[in-house]
Amino acid sequence: MIQFRIQPDSEIPASTQLFNQIRFAIASRQYPPAYKLPSTRALAMQTGLHRNTISKVYRQLEDEGLVESLAGSGIYVRAQGHEGGSRLQSPILQQHPEAYKVVQQALDQLLAQGCSLSQARELFLAEMDWRLRCSAQVLVAVPSQDIGAGELMVYELEQSLKIPIQLIPMEELAAVLDKTNSATVVTSRYFIGEVEQIAAPKAVRVIPLDIYDYSKELNLVKNLPKDNCIGIVSLSTGIARAAEVILHGLRGDELLVMTAQPKDAYKLQAIVKRAEVIISDVASFRAVQLAVQAAAEDIIRPPKLMKVENYIGLNSINLLKRELGLS
Repeated sequence: MIQFRIQPDSEIPASTQLFNQIRFAIASRQYPPAYKLPSTRALAMQTGLHRNTISKVYRQLEDEGLVESLAGSGIYVRAQGHEGGSRLQSPILQQHPEAYKVVQQALDQLLAQGCSLSQARELFLAEMDWRLRCSAQVLVAVPSQDIGAGELMVYELEQSLKIPIQLIPMEELAAVLDKTNSATVVTSRYFIGEVEQIAAPKAVRVIPLDIYDYSKELNLVKNLPKDNCIGIVSLSTGIARAAEVILHGLRGDELLVMTAQPKDAYKLQAIVKRAEVIISDVASFRAVQLAVQAAAEDIIRPPKLMKVENYIGLNSINLLKRELGLS
């Protein structure tokens, strides 16, 4: 952030000092077109001027045609001449005022590398067309030994994205990609290295997904009394194994940890009869509820059930929506 200095003992009025400094920042492209000026509050804290004085300076800059006020968003440097004239009036740029700056920087870099404007345009369009084609087919890839993790991802992605998702065992991914011209492959960061190796020679995008941090569930486990039994029920054997390691690291031998997949009725019944707390992924939760109901006559105190709503982190899902053009 540029530091503006106001000389209180100067003969030049403070508002004029600030106006000239901001105008210089714009003229020297320290504040490029579409740059959002600091709020009046932030600038008041920096300069010691009253916010009304700063608002007056901003109005003067707007009168000079140097900046433009976007209702509810802020004050932005206005593009001049060949830079685009009234492009800031675009509804898209009003919604994403930083977008112009990002596009301009990318275009400047391409021109600096020797591309012509026509070539830069072709590069942008080719990349966008490729991403759109890839977005038409979304594949989830996981190792076959933890296919449950893929089932969880497909379940959550179809719920969130409202598009069909295809689950592919990692061992079959190369053969599937040989038959397609474009696709987007998503996987957990646990498996990203292997998936990228397989997909590298193919015309596909690979997007890693972050998993949920389980902070709420871990806090619960930290506070359980000693000698309690905790059950972990998940479609993913990998999650179950990781949970055992993490819980042992947190509590050592203070807790008994039992794990099961929802289709393993024998282990599930054992957990229901023994555990004080059962943590389940959302896809397995109904199976846990049914197992508790079936064992109602054999247990004195039903276990506390805790449903984990997400396997994939919400930020990852929102990012994927944008990458696929769904938001």
